[in-house]
Amino acid sequence: MKIGKEFYKGFIKENPVFVLLLGMCPTLGVTGTAVNGLGMGLATTAVLIGSNAVISMIKNLIPEKVRIPVFIVVIASFVTIIELTMAAYLPDLNDQLGLFIPLIVVNCIILGRAEAFASKNGVGASILDGVVMGLGFAFALTLLGSVREILGFGSIFGVRFVAEEASTMLLFILPPGAFISLGILTAAINKLSMKKG
Repeated sequence: MKIGKEFYKGFIKENPVFVLLLGMCPTLGVTGTAVNGLGMGLATTAVLIGSNAVISMIKNLIPEKVRIPVFIVVIASFVTIIELTMAAYLPDLNDQLGLFIPLIVVNCIILGRAEAFASKNGVGASILDGVVMGLGFAFALTLLGSVREILGFGSIFGVRFVAEEASTMLLFILPPGAFISLGILTAAINKLSMKKG
């Protein structure tokens, strides 16, 4: 039951994108398609889980004065692992996401969860927090990428369901479309959260 509440928290009540409005740079920058949104979300989730686990394990060994730099080094180590893994096994996705993969290091979601949760809780709880918040972030990016891809390209996950000749709303592929889509989805998620809360 508690795990269900945690997932509700990560996906709806405290969703990093739609409720907390964190991580806006990758949210708006890479969600032109559902695949890019899912790829970025899962990469961030992997970093979040790994960094939360390690920070939780070493929290009592870190001097207070260098806490944040140590957190950043731990996060950067996991980002490097993810980036090299993606370059080796998913080169097309790695090329699409480009600079946004190394920028995971400074994603405020990851540093915020390290500071607010992993540095104060045990390993198991920190891993669960990483899974829940990471998948909530991946859900948000995939949903936003899906909406933009459907409206802008007439496809989802690269599968076209609208004829080539049919007109699509190319605005949704461009940066203004990201802001419009994010605004509409944020309002809908917040409405849903208010009903359940």
